[in-house]
Amino acid sequence: MQSHQQGRRIGWLLVALLALTSGPISCKSIAKSNAMDKERLMAAAGFQMRMADTPKRVELLKSLPQRKLTPTNRGGSLHYVYADDLACNCVYVGTEKAYQRYQLLATKQRIANQQEQAAMMNQDAAMDWGAWGPWYDPWY
Repeated sequence: MQSHQQGRRIGWLLVALLALTSGPISCKSIAKSNAMDKERLMAAAGFQMRMADTPKRVELLKSLPQRKLTPTNRGGSLHYVYADDLACNCVYVGTEKAYQRYQLLATKQRIANQQEQAAMMNQDAAMDWGAWGPWYDPWY
């Protein structure tokens, strides 16, 4: 009985240790993944990627709002800039037309994600989980 409780304590300690050590890394990797998804949509919409490959460009990259599409007027026309010092160390630049295509692609992606979630929920609801009886709990 005592060894069973000691095993549970060790198990919980390992879970807590794992959560503490992987928490910030997980948030950063999620942010990086989200940025990469957004950047793929921007590239598909016609945005051009410019690498921050010189000290001057790195300095400019750091001065821009990060991972936000920002409108800017350049040469008398509206452009959109997306700076990312996390995923690609680059800047995406697009015209008004590219921005409109990006908005359309992002909306289509959101709808597809919502449809996928609804299908998964419907599939889960159709499953007769009660037939499996009580769930197995390895800690008891």
